[in-house]
Amino acid sequence: MPVRRSSPLLMFCLWLAWAGAVSAADSEAPAPGAEPAMIETALFAGGCFWCMEGPFDVLDGVLSTTSGYTGGTLANPTYEQVSAGGTGHTESVQVTYDPQRVSYAKLLEVFWRNIDPTVADQQFCDHGNQYRTAIFYKDDAQRQAAEASLAALEKTKPFKDEIKTQIVAAGTFYPAEDYHQDYYKKNPVRYKFYRYNCGRDQRLEELWGNTP
Repeated sequence: MPVRRSSPLLMFCLWLAWAGAVSAADSEAPAPGAEPAMIETALFAGGCFWCMEGPFDVLDGVLSTTSGYTGGTLANPTYEQVSAGGTGHTESVQVTYDPQRVSYAKLLEVFWRNIDPTVADQQFCDHGNQYRTAIFYKDDAQRQAAEASLAALEKTKPFKDEIKTQIVAAGTFYPAEDYHQDYYKKNPVRYKFYRYNCGRDQRLEELWGNTP
């Protein structure tokens, strides 16, 4: 079989394609000295994790929310184990966010307005240590911000009861099973039925004066 020689036109076209690819790659690369995008995480427990994703998801700067378990010692817990109690874990939500677009202080504000901080080991219709409320801080800056938000709330709270929400160091966070993630989006009817019958919005109205 005779060897085909590349024509000058074909070689020129290949060169153009290569040059275009290099140019596109260069245009996508960050400029020299540019700061990389910042991504941080925050970890909160506010009772049923289905109900805690939505309030954070709507915030500009929140990149994702993940329902899961933390606060206990059992590795890789399942929903059945946590919901039965005895693991030390509480249902929680991990918020991944861009601190240049939304502050940790804002996340704390949203957290408080979506929980009942006046009760221990329960939230609304869910009872047990696995439904306690907590702020799990990742570093000293988060701890200080959480303590400052608690101190401010103690002075301005619209209710008389004592605040029982914990502020504790974060441990390992275990994502919950896939069917729990974005439950309020994937199962809106069941979610709304649960939320209403659990009395969550009614109690939040009593505590904060308006439904978040």
